[in-house]
Amino acid sequence: MVRFAVGLPNVGEFGDPALLVELAVAAEEHGWDGVYLWDHLLYHDPGWPVVSPTVVLSAIAARTRRIRLGVLMAALPRRRVQIVAKETATLDLLSGGRLVFGAGLGSMDAEYTEFGEDPDLKARAARLDDGLLELTRLWERLPPGPVQRPRIPVWCPGRWPTRAGFRRAARWDGAMPTFHDHGRDRPVPVEEFARVVGFLAGRRGSLDGFDIALEGRAADGLVAEYAEAGMTWWVEAMGWWRGGAAEARTTIAAGPPRL
Repeated sequence: MVRFAVGLPNVGEFGDPALLVELAVAAEEHGWDGVYLWDHLLYHDPGWPVVSPTVVLSAIAARTRRIRLGVLMAALPRRRVQIVAKETATLDLLSGGRLVFGAGLGSMDAEYTEFGEDPDLKARAARLDDGLLELTRLWERLPPGPVQRPRIPVWCPGRWPTRAGFRRAARWDGAMPTFHDHGRDRPVPVEEFARVVGFLAGRRGSLDGFDIALEGRAADGLVAEYAEAGMTWWVEAMGWWRGGAAEARTTIAAGPPRL
């Protein structure tokens, strides 16, 4: 079964907590299955506002009852794991067990260097792996624990054809692939997406109970083919490059795409 989410930036025009909560509530009302936020401390335009996705998710959790929630992807290497454990367990309780925890390296070196932290990718990868193991231990050690068992689902990103991120994702509960040669204006070829699914299946042995999320634009007409290739979550990308908040409202009100 494929589920459908909206993906919302936390920067620029979308760096407004009231707007993000409004859009999330509308997503639940119009039949979407999830709302996933970006994670940034800074952005490339230093004048743009940037809001805390954790604080916004708390407000969304309090205003909704059904949709899945998460940050895709939280830059765990620049966070203190014990604080993340407490925040995520609390969010899972507040939402009634609806949280997905996405964790990656972070896409901007400046979010490390501007605060005196090491931006080296290998160092970040090591901190991410150690942090995920510690996070799951702390969910058990620090009461109250999360609602979900055996744990809050953990998703990790990868940037194909680089394999490292997908090897990490295969050890957890889900993957969200991106691609070196495709992005906002270049839809991912179905056969390229299928290669990622095949790699993950080979690493795990089985994809039963494992989520594979893909972000894009349903209007490109490939959602059904991605689903056939193994996608379990479609994340409809929204942002300033797609008409901003006005188009996001329209897209959300139209409901999720039909397969």
